[in-house]
Amino acid sequence: PDSRVFAFAREDDYFFGVLHSRIHEVWSLRLVSKHGVGNDPVYNTSTCLETFPFPWAPGTEPVDDERVVAIAEAAKELDAKRRAWLDPEGASEAELKKRTLTNLYNERPTWLRNLHARLDRAVWDAYGWPGDEVPGEVGEEVILERLLQMNLERSKQHR
Repeated sequence: PDSRVFAFAREDDYFFGVLHSRIHEVWSLRLVSKHGVGNDPVYNTSTCLETFPFPWAPGTEPVDDERVVAIAEAAKELDAKRRAWLDPEGASEAELKKRTLTNLYNERPTWLRNLHARLDRAVWDAYGWPGDEVPGEVGEEVILERLLQMNLERSKQHR
């Protein structure tokens, strides 16, 4: 590992799920650093993670709550299906070299889109946001406004 590798010491699929949701993606892409010739986004914990308002503060999630369970189940399935795609039984070494997460997400097959939609819905519901909204269709500015409002409310509570 180097300075751009982050390890999160969590045993649960819930945390993995929230970090892989569109909600966290929108937040982090707005707050990342930009580096290199292509001005590529670089995730960093101080702006992308430490400021991110999770549905519940990390370590305080109600583990038996159906919303936490729904996120964990969706995340676990996403991880299992991605792993199966990355390393299919009987694949040649040459084929395995082509099977990267980057290539998978560039392809974005229907099964992957559906798994992310399920995960996004579960995370959306955990925030208590309107159930009649489709998470993938709500604009980034709306998501950012809601997250910022949560951030501001929580910071007032900790003063």
